[in-house]
Amino acid sequence: MNGKPLVSIVSAGLSKFGKHEGLYARELFSYAAKEAFDHCPNLNPKQDVKAMFIGHMGEAYEHQGHTGSAVADWSGLLGVPATRTEAACASSGAALRSGIYAVLSGLADVVIVGGVEKMTHRSTAEVTEFLAMASDYPFEQFHGITFPGLFALMATAHMNAYGTTQEHMAKVAVKNHHNASLNPKAHLQKEITVEKVLDSKPVAWPFKMYDCSLITDGASCIVLTKPELASKYTDQPVQIIGSGQASDTIGLYERKSLTSLLSTKTAAKTAYDMAALTPQKVQVAEVHDCFTYVELMDYEDLGFCPVGKSGELIDSGETCLGGRLPVNTSGGLKAKGHPVGATGTAQVYEIYLQLTGQADKRQVKDAKVGLTHNVGGSGATATVHLYRSEN
Repeated sequence: MNGKPLVSIVSAGLSKFGKHEGLYARELFSYAAKEAFDHCPNLNPKQDVKAMFIGHMGEAYEHQGHTGSAVADWSGLLGVPATRTEAACASSGAALRSGIYAVLSGLADVVIVGGVEKMTHRSTAEVTEFLAMASDYPFEQFHGITFPGLFALMATAHMNAYGTTQEHMAKVAVKNHHNASLNPKAHLQKEITVEKVLDSKPVAWPFKMYDCSLITDGASCIVLTKPELASKYTDQPVQIIGSGQASDTIGLYERKSLTSLLSTKTAAKTAYDMAALTPQKVQVAEVHDCFTYVELMDYEDLGFCPVGKSGELIDSGETCLGGRLPVNTSGGLKAKGHPVGATGTAQVYEIYLQLTGQADKRQVKDAKVGLTHNVGGSGATATVHLYRSEN
């Protein structure tokens, strides 16, 4: 596509991330949808919206499937064709791809894309079990491996291969907690230190408690339309100019590499080529940091630094606010929270704010090009999207 806009984002909404007692997922999504609708007064949702795609990972949390219809109803969009997408923690990243397809096909001029998950009413053991369903059942789940354990294997391999340290991972946590402290919708709005990370309780070596993302409730929503129609709804559209999705083996044991995700690299190449951009052109990024090590691996897989040099990149401060390439300005999954079905389009929400100058205390100066990266399972799915502001 050579950088030609695929679709335009004309509005976005996000619920507060955190623990929401007494609310169902469908109610959380209605908060995100309401923000998106309120910020787009020229949009008549009941007349204009022609399709919805909603990322939602698991029926087990609320014993509730058929999420598309449920959230359409509770968002005031009864009658709109609404489809749930599932790709584990990349569910709403995949929903975004579906929304792009719908607009490009010509079947829908305006599409709602979003995601939701309600998790905190379940015990840690239950959530761990439900999340593990995104790994390979006969060869991983059945033998008791969990996602902290799977990603810890990757982290250990990277440490052995490239000298990456627990301190490097801790610096990711410190950075993202700082960013979350500036984000009123983040789950954990508090600063931490490297020492606090290293002294926290062990989970799966080398991960400590502060290396791990949060069990969170939350929802996200964005409004897409054709680029030629965007001015009808906003004078600050954000263009999606690159979209990539790829898959890999569901089981970690079949991978050719434990220090890189083939799905990320493949999806990134597709998105960069489509957008006619190199990684060096990205000015702000939201990447998948379900564990601190994963953000380091993302730096390499997305081309932000050479292979094996992600520890040096976090040491340099270049991915901090004020650095060359701020990463996870929202606080990331690590501190903003990780309501798994909502994560992909929550990343888009942050990039939308950044590229329209609405990110307040965490605003990246003069940001025009952004990237989101969303992973499902231990890397069996990855989506990468590139964005450009025209203002």
